[in-house]
Amino acid sequence: MDAMAKTSTTTQGLRTAIERSGYYPALVAEAVEAAVGGEPIRSYLVHQETTFDQNEVRRHVTVLVLTGNRFIVSHTDEQAADTTSPTPYATTSTESVKLGRISSVVVSRVVANPEQYKPGTLPREVVLTIGWGAVSRLDLEPAACGDPNCEADHGYTGSSTADDLSLRVSEAGDGPETVRQALAFAQAISEATADVTR
Repeated sequence: MDAMAKTSTTTQGLRTAIERSGYYPALVAEAVEAAVGGEPIRSYLVHQETTFDQNEVRRHVTVLVLTGNRFIVSHTDEQAADTTSPTPYATTSTESVKLGRISSVVVSRVVANPEQYKPGTLPREVVLTIGWGAVSRLDLEPAACGDPNCEADHGYTGSSTADDLSLRVSEAGDGPETVRQALAFAQAISEATADVTR
């Protein structure tokens, strides 16, 4: 398959995945396609999540797209009518990140019965965390010395963690195909960021 045919297939696959999510597909597709522009798509992941907020059901869709030069993140949320809008509404946003800015790609896999694990077995759950320095979480705690009787103020100690995007998919909640797609996307973005640093 030549590069042009592969790009067309990948673009159509992304559109199909957005439509399959059933979550305002015209709105989501338009936002994602505008962000991607004319760049060929290397990999993508569409994840729809439903949450329960008191007595409201809210849906959220995240679309991740990898091109040759960029990582694109799109989030779309629906909101109930409120004081700012008399009718329900949706908010969609996209962020475009140059691949060279991505500082970490973390893939956590949860497997059942690890003593019986066979290579190639699909994990029960995958958490993909990608950091590029836009959002960091700072965890602080009081510093202490080794003396249990010391009452001096030793300041604070802590750690900073990149927390730009964390996405969890599970076989039970999202289906095995979404878990496979998450792993494929994680591998593609890991390889792409490794290429940039060479």
